[in-house]
Amino acid sequence: MKLINKDIEKDNAGQVTLTPEEAEDMWHTYNLLQVGDSLRASTIRKVQTESNTGSVGSSRVRTTLTLCVETIDFDSQACKLRVKGTNLEENQYVKMGAYHTIELELNRKFTLAKKCWDSVVLDRIEQACDPAQRADVAAVVMQEGLANLVLVTPAMTLLRAKVELTIPRKRKGSCSQHEKALDRFYEAVMQAILRHINFDVVKCVLVASPGFVKDQFYTYLFKEAVRQDNKVLLENRPKFMLVHSSSGHKYSLKEILCDPAVTSRLSDTKAAGEVKALEDFYKMLQHEPDRAFYGIAHVEKAADALAIDTLLISDKLFRHQDVPTRSRYVRLVDNVRDNGGTVRIFSSLHVSGEQLTQLSGVAAILRFPITDLSEPEDDSSSAED
Repeated sequence: MKLINKDIEKDNAGQVTLTPEEAEDMWHTYNLLQVGDSLRASTIRKVQTESNTGSVGSSRVRTTLTLCVETIDFDSQACKLRVKGTNLEENQYVKMGAYHTIELELNRKFTLAKKCWDSVVLDRIEQACDPAQRADVAAVVMQEGLANLVLVTPAMTLLRAKVELTIPRKRKGSCSQHEKALDRFYEAVMQAILRHINFDVVKCVLVASPGFVKDQFYTYLFKEAVRQDNKVLLENRPKFMLVHSSSGHKYSLKEILCDPAVTSRLSDTKAAGEVKALEDFYKMLQHEPDRAFYGIAHVEKAADALAIDTLLISDKLFRHQDVPTRSRYVRLVDNVRDNGGTVRIFSSLHVSGEQLTQLSGVAAILRFPITDLSEPEDDSSSAED
């Protein structure tokens, strides 16, 4: 993401002009947008024209519109973002108040205006515009006949390819069908790696599986790379790392990122930091439950007692359309930061973020135990929903 212009007043109202440069920037933009915001961007509109003879024709014209945002639709697999709303500035093609849907495009700037830019939204812009934050980890999670190729970026986990192939069983006295099917499977996974992994950006490629599937694939991959003289694979051989997983499904990614050997290798990546923070919370919940809280009501009371050392919160909570509820979460984040605590905002598109969402989306590791907390009130628990 590229920041073109930032104009925010003292009362936190103002506008920001940004240019999305890659697919992941659409996810950041989705987290910036709220109903009631004003979005100005270039778009295509179908316009009907009437000639002197009375015949009606239609043409598609490119124009710039300013919409009052009403509906936001994000496709996580295609990384497409569509914003529907009413037109705020009339022009020759579109009347005031007419509905239009803008599909934000890569490398085309847009201007977003808000009545209040809070600290969480401003942090999101800073994170999106940081050139160091890129897709730095790729993982191939596999078992015989199934492989998932995943890119782990600082903001999301993207499933880039899924390879499924039926592998016949070994038969007594003949393994040829089994071995041929395995070779076809490994070849398909190899092509997926070459197609979807940008080795200029990716620091590490994790190959994970139960048993010896990963070792057999690794041997096949570089045997083929030598045979085909594939310089890309041969030059990046040190980036490959073999790890154990319980299955070839995407959800095994969490246990892979928890592996101490992987954690040390990926110590500078945000995704590994999130997984470790969640793992620390679960350990604390098991051994010292008075120092591990979850649920907004309990966590707020701990924050009021200045007890929070690390706050774990899902970005899903900041997309709440009810302004007072959203402000409540922003106040919690600001409170923890002001009192010297660490705040980790989890992406709901990461496996760790999905797990945190099941714990109400907010949890905290405390500096000291608190035992005399009363049960949360009814209105607090309803706010979590």
